[in-house]
Amino acid sequence: QVQLVESGGGLVQARNSLRLSCTTSGLTFSSYAMGWFRQAPGKEREFVAYISSSDSSTYYAGSVKGRFIISRDNGKNTENTVYLQMNSLKPEDTAVYYCAAANIRRNGVLYREVAYDYWGQGTQVTVSS
Repeated sequence: QVQLVESGGGLVQARNSLRLSCTTSGLTFSSYAMGWFRQAPGKEREFVAYISSSDSSTYYAGSVKGRFIISRDNGKNTENTVYLQMNSLKPEDTAVYYCAAANIRRNGVLYREVAYDYWGQGTQVTVSS
């Protein structure tokens, strides 16, 4: 059974940082690109960042580029975890953050939700002004 479990969310003041983690199990981690999405109250879920499975290339939404960093441990230890380091947080970053896994064989467009096969339950991030 595949599981993605996010952690690290919370309440933080603007301009501060948070680091989200997403620990996976039940899948071959190196065969999946990993993404982060978020959903703010009253809005649709939107793409934040993704990281490839092979060369760990990354891509970011314009709203977070230069502030957020996505990384993965790619099985260097047994935790198979993807991270989202969020710096210089703004109130508009307030949302539920979801991690997702996309099988590389599908060759999907990784900034689109439909490319992803598995999703976590989400973790709340609240940024106060």
